[in-house]
Amino acid sequence: MPLFRAVSNRLHYFMAVPAIVLFALFFIYPLTQGIGISLTDSNGVTQPNFIGLQNFLDFFHDDRAKTDIFNTVFFALGSAPLLNLFGFLYALVLDRTFKGKSVVRALVYLPAVISPLIMGYVWYFILQPGRGFLFHILESMGLKGGNWLAEANSAIVVLILVNVWQFVGMTMIIYLAGLQSIPKELYEAAEIDGAGSGKKLRYITIPMLVQSIKINVVTNIIGSLSVFEIIIALTDGGPGYSTESLSIYILRMLYGSFTGYSTAVAMILFVMIVIPVFVFMRFIRKQEFEM
Repeated sequence: MPLFRAVSNRLHYFMAVPAIVLFALFFIYPLTQGIGISLTDSNGVTQPNFIGLQNFLDFFHDDRAKTDIFNTVFFALGSAPLLNLFGFLYALVLDRTFKGKSVVRALVYLPAVISPLIMGYVWYFILQPGRGFLFHILESMGLKGGNWLAEANSAIVVLILVNVWQFVGMTMIIYLAGLQSIPKELYEAAEIDGAGSGKKLRYITIPMLVQSIKINVVTNIIGSLSVFEIIIALTDGGPGYSTESLSIYILRMLYGSFTGYSTAVAMILFVMIVIPVFVFMRFIRKQEFEM
């Protein structure tokens, strides 16, 4: 038996090797390469020179980059909470039994399987003033539609709403899977003890959905902070740079032959994503311990 256990333990280590190799190949190697390029004046063509932290110092004096940080954070603060709130509410409703439930589930989830770029262009034509589908609906109701994508304040709100509409189905599916894994006996026991809907939600549903909450919050933070396609399709970052995200700025700097600088901005975006995810994971771990 000791020999079998020793072989079994070694086998576990060997089974982890492919995952470690893939992690090193697709994460550690690109990350180290990116850090190296961000410390140079690389333009992607000529031999780069080491310039230390100059690209990072330039970033903090770049007014356009500051605008893009604000846009990116504003978009994430709008999208991630709404995605989780509506995803959770959809899951609660669609976990119940009613006629046509499968059709409603499919309709909510369907936008998530279509490319964000395509959905962005679809919404672009829907929102066109004077000829868009939504404009004609509002006109038939006696309301006046505006050129929401041409105004800075309304454009960022439209982007958030379109993003929530498209990906709420993905969030809903994960919450729904979590809800369906909760043993029904827990609710039956709570009902015997006289617990109402509020107490069952507070003391059973939410604690049992911690893993689903983790997945949804982390993926929504990452997705919202790295938003790209929807903005390209709907506003292309305009008007001006009022809806340009940091991801789009990185690409434009790269195409502008500022390879070193765009890589430094990418490193900053990476840190911007890692910090809130780390803070949230610490927070949720503390909540798990208290529960």
